[in-house]
Amino acid sequence: MAERTRACTACHGEQGRAGPDGYYPRLAGKPAGYLYNQLQNFQQGRRQYGLMQGLIDPLSPEYLRAMAVHFSELQLPYPAPAPASVSAAVLATGKTLVLEGDARRGLPACVSCHGNALTGVQPFTPGLLGLPRDYLNAQLGGWQTGQRKAHVPDCMAAIAKRLSDADVNAISQWLASQPVPARGSAVAMRPLRPPGAAPLPECGSAP
Repeated sequence: MAERTRACTACHGEQGRAGPDGYYPRLAGKPAGYLYNQLQNFQQGRRQYGLMQGLIDPLSPEYLRAMAVHFSELQLPYPAPAPASVSAAVLATGKTLVLEGDARRGLPACVSCHGNALTGVQPFTPGLLGLPRDYLNAQLGGWQTGQRKAHVPDCMAAIAKRLSDADVNAISQWLASQPVPARGSAVAMRPLRPPGAAPLPECGSAP
């Protein structure tokens, strides 16, 4: 499978470590269920990127699942995070939204779904650390504009549309500046919702 996925690593970096330009995300170590769902989303038009769609269009569900499992099993070290380019106040806002959310606006904390360490939750929820700021901005923007979709109910789209541009910048700046824990793999179960946090939407995770 390593040989068969060379087309993937041409953009996503050696062994899926991430591309050098900030837009091709890391594949290594992400939950297999998440990777499989995203491959299906590209194949079925819920995510739009012509090169990805062209590469995987002829592949069977079994082949896509094998690719997802292959990358999920690659446990590789992460590079050091890039320093933030905004003020301490902006970073503080991002940290608050990520760790606590904003119940007044119906915004759950990112940790409520993505794990208390923000390294993801098996089998369908990816980690948020170790991703470039530009990629995080692009994905949140894609949820806001409808360019990125998921199975109904599309909870990320609903959450992203409640975020302002300043919120998106603060969140992406803070996340991108945080180091990945030494044991940065996805945890095995969904974390409990912190007391007083906004209710979690019931997200769709499979067709």
